[in-house]
Amino acid sequence: MRIGGLEAGGTKMVCAIGDEQGNIMEKKIIPTGTPEDTMPQVIDFYRGKEIRTLGIGCFGPVDLNKNSDTYGYIRQTTKLPWINYDIVGNMKKELQIPIGFDTDVNGAVLGEAVWGAAKGLDNAIYITVGTGIGVGVYIGKRLVHGLMHPEAGHVLLNRHPDDHYKGHCPYHANCAEGLAAGPAVEERWGRKAMELADREEVWEMEAYYISQAIADYIFAYSPEKIILGGGIMHQKQLYDKIRKKTSELLNGYIAREEILNGMENYIVEPLLGDEAGIKGALCLGTLAV
Repeated sequence: MRIGGLEAGGTKMVCAIGDEQGNIMEKKIIPTGTPEDTMPQVIDFYRGKEIRTLGIGCFGPVDLNKNSDTYGYIRQTTKLPWINYDIVGNMKKELQIPIGFDTDVNGAVLGEAVWGAAKGLDNAIYITVGTGIGVGVYIGKRLVHGLMHPEAGHVLLNRHPDDHYKGHCPYHANCAEGLAAGPAVEERWGRKAMELADREEVWEMEAYYISQAIADYIFAYSPEKIILGGGIMHQKQLYDKIRKKTSELLNGYIAREEILNGMENYIVEPLLGDEAGIKGALCLGTLAV
């Protein structure tokens, strides 16, 4: 069966055609501008491709309540032109096929649970650290939804004693996204993350913030594995720093071998690499049939 997958991100839209096994036959990347500029290009990609269904993993917050009048809408996002945009309704109107819909990070954790680093596990979380910070939560072999969906990228953190940056998030002065996502790194240090690879203080501070968030997620969700992806995590030196600082913060309280002596296999890279999100979108498409 031919399935469409859309990983709708704050920086780019990844459009793909694939199948139930996660094989990708065709892919196109479209920069995320305004809905008026971006969505006609996205819709045109899928026209005439004979896809049976489409899965969308979308930046958020989004409305996932199928009984809601605004189901399928992007809600109070920091990408202001997209607030209250009906992404599911518009795609369904144009393509006339079933659509599976969830957050981009829920899509990514689903992809990793089916084909990647969380395969065979009942519980895992996927954290993306890029343009924003998002957390996909997979508990009891199900994606977690509630009043809305986990917005764990906005957990509130203690500030680093040497950090005087105001924070990037327009809603919270000291949330994880506002202090540690890509735009915060660039604003704080005056250069893009990829240009700061040799600045030890940058990554010590980044690990200080990400590790606090991870400790909170461990206490709240008790995942069997934590998968860390996104553009910031292309700085591979971060993984060991984050594992070490997370262990220090937990301070032996979670007395499990995986954490006490196996952190290198507990906090891991995505096995699917940068394709976790788009392959997860294909999974969402299969669930819509």
